[in-house]
Amino acid sequence: MIMKTLPKLKFSFVYPVIILSFFIAAQGCNQSGAAKNEYCTSADFYTMPKIDVHCHVSVERPDFMELAIKDNFRILTINTDAAEEGPIEEQQRFALYQRNAFPGRLAYLTTFSMKGWDEPDWQGRSLAYIKESFEKGAKGMKVWKNIGMVEKDRNNRFIMIDDPRFDTIFNYLEKNNIPVCGHIGEPKNCWLPLEEMTVNNDRKYFEEFPQYHMYLHPDYPSYEDQVNSRDNLLKKHPDLHFMGAHLGSLEWDTDELAKRFDMFPNFNVDLAARICHIQKQAIEDWKKVHDFFIKYQDRIMYGTDMGDFYGAKADPAEMKKRTHESWVRDWKFLTTDSLMTSWEVNGEFRGLKLPRKVVEKIYHGNAEKMFPGI
Repeated sequence: MIMKTLPKLKFSFVYPVIILSFFIAAQGCNQSGAAKNEYCTSADFYTMPKIDVHCHVSVERPDFMELAIKDNFRILTINTDAAEEGPIEEQQRFALYQRNAFPGRLAYLTTFSMKGWDEPDWQGRSLAYIKESFEKGAKGMKVWKNIGMVEKDRNNRFIMIDDPRFDTIFNYLEKNNIPVCGHIGEPKNCWLPLEEMTVNNDRKYFEEFPQYHMYLHPDYPSYEDQVNSRDNLLKKHPDLHFMGAHLGSLEWDTDELAKRFDMFPNFNVDLAARICHIQKQAIEDWKKVHDFFIKYQDRIMYGTDMGDFYGAKADPAEMKKRTHESWVRDWKFLTTDSLMTSWEVNGEFRGLKLPRKVVEKIYHGNAEKMFPGI
C-alpha cells in the first residue's frame, strides 16, 4: 500500500513545485518586461487607446473618423459659438451623424448661442438648448473666446465669462457634475506685435485673423482681464469641472499653469494647438517642463484642434495627411527624448520622454475621468 501511494505523494509535491517555479519565472519575465516597457515606443502609437479631446468634425463625410480609427483615436468633437463654424444647431447635427456612423468612437460637447443676450428669456432659452443636447448624449459644454473678445451688451460693454447672467447655466452644470470646456482669451502673444510673438503659428494665425489680434485693438479687454474673468468664474463655481482649452490660455509659462492647478482642484487643460509653447519652454529649461508634466500628470489631456470642418473646400487626402503627421509628431515629443524641430518653434528641442503611465493618462485616462462614457 505504501509503495502504491509513493508515486502519488511524489507527484503531489513535485508538480506544485514545478508550477511555482514557472510562476516565479513568469513574474521575473513580467518584471523585466515592465522595466523594458516603462516608456513607449513608436509601435505603441497604434496599440495604445488614445483620445483627442479637442476636435471639430462638422461634415458628414467619413474621412477624419476613418483616420482616427486607423490611428486608434477616439474623438471629442466640440460645438462652438463661432460664425465661421456655422450655426450651433447644424454643428450638433453633424456631431450626432458622426456619432451614429462611428459608434463608440466619437462624442461631442454642446454649446449655446450668445444671440439675444439682453433679452429677458436668454437664460431660459440657452439652458433649455443645452439640456436638450445632454438628452441627446452631449458629454459637456463649450464656451468660446467670443465671450470676452467679441460679444457686447446693449450698453456696448464687453461681456465677460464671470458675468452673473451666466450663473444660471453654470449653477446647473456644477450641480449636475457636467464638465465644461472653456476657451477664454487667447495666447499672451495675441497682445504683442507680430514680430515679437514667441512662436510662429501664433504669428501666422493672427496675421490671417487680425480681428482677433488684440495688439491691434487696445480698446478691447486685456490679456489679464480675460484670465481673471475665467479665474473669477472658477472661484464662484468651485465644484465645476473645467477643462481650459489651449492650456487654459496660460501656455506661455508652466509656472502660471501650476498656480491654477494648485488653486483650483477641478481645473484641467488640454494641449490643443499650444504644444509648440511647451516645446519652446523645453528649449529653455527641459527639466522644468518635464517635471511639470510628471507633477501634474492627472490634469493634462491630449488635444489638437484638428478636424474636418471646411466642408467641400477641404481636400480629404490633405486633411488626413496633415492630421496624421501632427498626431505622430506630438507622440514623438511626449514619448521620446529625440531632438526635434518644428516650423512653429525657432530652435531645436528635445522630447519629454514621459513614462508610459503618464502618457496613458494624458492620452486617455484623464479624459475618461472627466468625460465619462466618452
